[in-house]
Amino acid sequence: MLGVLNTDEARRMARGLDLDLVEVNPKAMPPVCKIMDFGKFKYEEKKRANDARKRQTQIALKEIKLRPKTDDHDLDFKTKHVRRFLEEGNKVKLTVRFRGREITHPETAQRQIDHIVEAVADLATVETTARLEGRTMTAILAPRVKVQPVRQPES
Repeated sequence: MLGVLNTDEARRMARGLDLDLVEVNPKAMPPVCKIMDFGKFKYEEKKRANDARKRQTQIALKEIKLRPKTDDHDLDFKTKHVRRFLEEGNKVKLTVRFRGREITHPETAQRQIDHIVEAVADLATVETTARLEGRTMTAILAPRVKVQPVRQPES
């Protein structure tokens, strides 16, 4: 913390330390500057950005397509896929597509979606409930957030 300095004097101090005079906040009155190695600062900033990008998780939306006449065995098989997708941390969209006169019995699709939701209730939360949009009924499941236990500091 040097206080308010003349620009020439600040440049001279930075040159004497073989560092750069970097303007941090130009809108402040007077402008705020810092004496630092600018190349090293940019390198570390780039490294921090890369580390943050590596730690970031991408959540994909996987879709499971069903029909109202999908058999129980096939439904169980699809449920296994839903479980795997949720364990990987992805969201799952359940889609039941109606053809022809199947639209007159939307309760069958509702039963199928409810069956899958109950089967994966330990892994998922329902993000959007089953709703009929045109000739398709859709529901979206999101993976349940795992709460990390907070460690108590030892006294």
